[in-house]
Amino acid sequence: MNAINETNFNFDRQTAFYRGKVRDVYTIADTYLVMVASDRISAFDVVLPKPIPYKGQVLNQIAAKFLQATTDILPNWVLSVPDPSVTIGHQCEPFKVEMVIRGYLAGHAWRTYKEGGRSLCGVSLVGGLKENDRLPEPIITPTTKASVGHDEDISREEIIAQGIVSEEDYVQLEAYARALYQRGVEMAKNRGLILVDTKYEFGKKDGKIYLMDEIHTPDSSRYFYAEGYEERQANNEPQRQLSKEFVRQWLIENGFQGKEGQVVPEMTEEIVQSISERYIELYEHITGESFQYPAEGEVIARVEHNVQMALAQMV
Repeated sequence: MNAINETNFNFDRQTAFYRGKVRDVYTIADTYLVMVASDRISAFDVVLPKPIPYKGQVLNQIAAKFLQATTDILPNWVLSVPDPSVTIGHQCEPFKVEMVIRGYLAGHAWRTYKEGGRSLCGVSLVGGLKENDRLPEPIITPTTKASVGHDEDISREEIIAQGIVSEEDYVQLEAYARALYQRGVEMAKNRGLILVDTKYEFGKKDGKIYLMDEIHTPDSSRYFYAEGYEERQANNEPQRQLSKEFVRQWLIENGFQGKEGQVVPEMTEEIVQSISERYIELYEHITGESFQYPAEGEVIARVEHNVQMALAQMV
């Protein structure tokens, strides 16, 4: 299958290039970013050895849909989506924190709680909860944005005291995060889903706050199926999830959690195809739209052509 493992373009007016875990980012004229959503996949902070066809397209198009649906809350970085796997937008100065918001006790929050923690990022958690319970109200548990290694939990007070974000800006980021999460919850409900937790990244341009990166994708968010949620909680059963948790589970079952000395299990063609099919299933369930497979052809050449055409119109 034709997948984007990595790109090595040289666009007109290109001034910088950065390869992240799953995206290749080109800076144009120190003003715009061309973000190519590759088909690389990471788990436990490790990029797995084989790309997953259409994964980048799935994430890019889900993000585009939700970014478009939240422009009334705040402006975002997007200028155009010239290719299924590419977004072009404003270069912003990113805030060095990610705003994680949680409506349910799941994932990292649950692991902390299970070990006896009743405070997460300076936010107090009530007693008597079990995994996947709905929280009395959504909580914001920010993390630092690490350029290398793991992001670290940090409290609102520490962020302000250390001058990472000014108090005025931080208060605004919290307000935006809550409004965006509420919009995501409403949109998920319409699709028979529960938006459990998610994260947002913000930046500044010309003194104004912008929403950056992807939002409400299965890589940045956790979804449960709404149907049967209450019954499963009452019976202490695991919730049906719509996220990339299935990839982590496959790795765990095969003895890999990103720890030293562990080896990524073999990614057979069958495994790669099954992960690709799951991502397409995620797309269709979250958006309510049929996945549109791109036309046959050399995918790297297609991406380069579409980006060049879009950049030429931005001169």
